Amino acid sequence: MFDRIRKDIQAVLERDPAARNALEVILCYPGFHAILLHRIAHWFYGKGFKLIARLISQFNRFITGIEIHPAAKIGEGLFIDHGMGVVIGETAEIGNNVTIYQGATLGGTGKETGKRHPTIGNNVVISAGAKVLGPFKVGDNSKIGANAVVLSEVPPNCTVVGVPGRIVKKDNKRVASARDEIDLDQVRLPDPVAEQIKEILNRISALEKKIEELEGRWKNEVV
Repeated sequence: MFDRIRKDIQAVLERDPAARNALEVILCYPGFHAILLHRIAHWFYGKGFKLIARLISQFNRFITGIEIHPAAKIGEGLFIDHGMGVVIGETAEIGNNVTIYQGATLGGTGKETGKRHPTIGNNVVISAGAKVLGPFKVGDNSKIGANAVVLSEVPPNCTVVGVPGRIVKKDNKRVASARDEIDLDQVRLPDPVAEQIKEILNRISALEKKIEELEGRWKNEVV
């Protein structure tokens, strides 16, 4: 557990330019506090002390604004930035080097039993306000755009934007590995709706030019 805590601190220092040193992270970062308390609650949950685990989870929620079910499985190097409003469900699984921003939800879609929350791969970025709902996997190195609503599986090395979420593959770009710098850009993301509208406008412009050409020919023939 202590090795994971060390990696959680290191994740904050590497990904947050405002973090100046490890002591500041330990004392002032609610995302780190939430992960630390969750690891304690998860240990109790695994030993069968489920009520104690839930009480720790509720205390965690009260002081950080981050709700993580004690049964959720979290890997190394998770960074929850700001964190207020983050919800991670009971059967959620999170890989290594994942970054989650405020208001994100890893939730279910109903009253199903068994596996009902998402599995998040390694090096994934879940942007502010994003909702990932259902028992599917988000592949390694993928990015979920701000306020996206993801309801189906995401392959590795993809970016998802919009409501409902649409997959936009990263063509001709090197995908970051666990040793590379994680892409934390939440702003410059592709917009498939805007691209389709642009394509329609270009098509309309081409048709208007074609009509003008035909009208010009018809006038010349009449004259």
